[in-house]
Amino acid sequence: MTERESMEYDVVIVGAGPAGLSAAIRLKQLDADLNVVVLEKGSEVGAHILSGAVLDPSGLDALLPDWRDMGAPITVPVVEDNFYMLGAGGKIRVPNFAMPPLMNNHGCFIVSMGNVCRWMAELAEGLGVEIFPGMACSELVFGPDGAVTGVVAGEFGRNPDGTEGPGYEPGMELLGKYVFLSEGVRGSLSKQVIAKYNLDADSDVQKYGLGMKEIWEIDPAKHKPGTVTHTMGWPLGSNAGGGSFIYHIDNNQVYVGFVVHLNYENPYLYPYMEFQQFKHHPVVADLLKGGKRVAYGARAISEGGYQSIPQTAFPGGVLLGCSAGLVNVPRIKGNHNAMLSGKLAAEQAFAAIGAGRSGDTLDGYDSELKSGPIGQDLKKVRNVKPLWSKFGLLTSLGLGGLDMWTNTLLGMSFFGTLKHGKSDAEATRKHFGYAPIDYPKPDGVLSFDRLTNVSFSMTNHEESQPAHLKLADPAIPVDYNLPDYAGPSARYCPAGVYEFIKEEGKPTRFQINFQNCVHCKTCDIKDPAQNITWTVPQGGDGPNYPNM
Repeated sequence: MTERESMEYDVVIVGAGPAGLSAAIRLKQLDADLNVVVLEKGSEVGAHILSGAVLDPSGLDALLPDWRDMGAPITVPVVEDNFYMLGAGGKIRVPNFAMPPLMNNHGCFIVSMGNVCRWMAELAEGLGVEIFPGMACSELVFGPDGAVTGVVAGEFGRNPDGTEGPGYEPGMELLGKYVFLSEGVRGSLSKQVIAKYNLDADSDVQKYGLGMKEIWEIDPAKHKPGTVTHTMGWPLGSNAGGGSFIYHIDNNQVYVGFVVHLNYENPYLYPYMEFQQFKHHPVVADLLKGGKRVAYGARAISEGGYQSIPQTAFPGGVLLGCSAGLVNVPRIKGNHNAMLSGKLAAEQAFAAIGAGRSGDTLDGYDSELKSGPIGQDLKKVRNVKPLWSKFGLLTSLGLGGLDMWTNTLLGMSFFGTLKHGKSDAEATRKHFGYAPIDYPKPDGVLSFDRLTNVSFSMTNHEESQPAHLKLADPAIPVDYNLPDYAGPSARYCPAGVYEFIKEEGKPTRFQINFQNCVHCKTCDIKDPAQNITWTVPQGGDGPNYPNM
């Protein structure tokens, strides 16, 4: 058994995103003497943060009421809000007055959440929080009663076969009275906790989308800071649900993003190429012409909403933010709920520690999360995603809008609470009856091949370590997924991690180029056989997003 040194804290927080940092700040606001540590797998705070992002400031208002006077990198208010339905060559604007009030983005801000998190980390450290970037948390530590008591972080130096290399460092056990998991979507430790304690026994299946984003510098004459545009429709059509966002931030930059719902059936669908094709629509191409792409990244988005939130408290800890699935899907916003969840968890842990407790289940956190502002935000829109899945774009647009209006005005829904049905992996159908999709070749001006774009994510992994993408059965990709599903992993991954290598003209080997991985976790979600498990690589590895 590996011997490790240990350090003890009051609260151990995994992940320096908006949820984890909000929790850390709130704990120190409540009691400056609490020992709080935040562990971040990225090379620095913000390196692994990717979000749209139009920020609803309600979470920050609750946590830091004076943030506007504190030098926050939140300086571009939304001044124009557009929503379009796209066809192959044109657009139809959906009038703002037809949209429920909750869809209004005025009062919100266009931000880089990476930079917001860097700023929050400085505040947290100023309050005495210890923040350790480059510290991937690879294991949970359990007490004799089965409660989570800590995590193992900072393990380095394993050989590709998993054995200990000459420079092996076993990592440390960081132990806490409570452990907060704020790993983002489909976090590896969160996934283990949900399974161990059966936290999703009474919730619906979680649903996901794949979000891809580029930052472009555009012609200053076309730049309109504060402009928010969302689209639905082309090029996805009936193949998949999804849509786009175009946000004009400062410095002549725009965020161009595309989301594909991962419950699509056709295994030939290629989400990354749908994104690249989208940029050739006249609405987008005219904006980007003469500009240049300066960054790229991708991540999964939790889309299950209210009915898919699992039990969020477990013996010894809680799930925060996207680890719990707190994204408001029609608003494409989750950062405000992430912050509120961190604040709430801190208050519950503070009260428990003050009462002399540790390692128990913070039931008050779960009940308040689901009945308080977070639950109220998500409950109003709970049927939008299942309606879209059941009825497609046009019908669900009308029914979803009606449902949001009745929830807003009457506090009720004619539909009750709809179920999602299948998981995204189960939704994938075998390729028989589907034709391969012929996507236009990227032109290198508006659209780009995957590997070129991945280089703009500044992704790097130490190649001598074991692959952090684990196959339960190495034979399944070639023997099952390829003949039955046409090898969808070669397409659903937005970073080109997975390849089927041909030998003597036949695909006989499945190759994992884990060095390319941008930590989106789509493979862990979408693989039809659920054969791929995403785990953390060595700390500091992965993308190095500058201002996503």
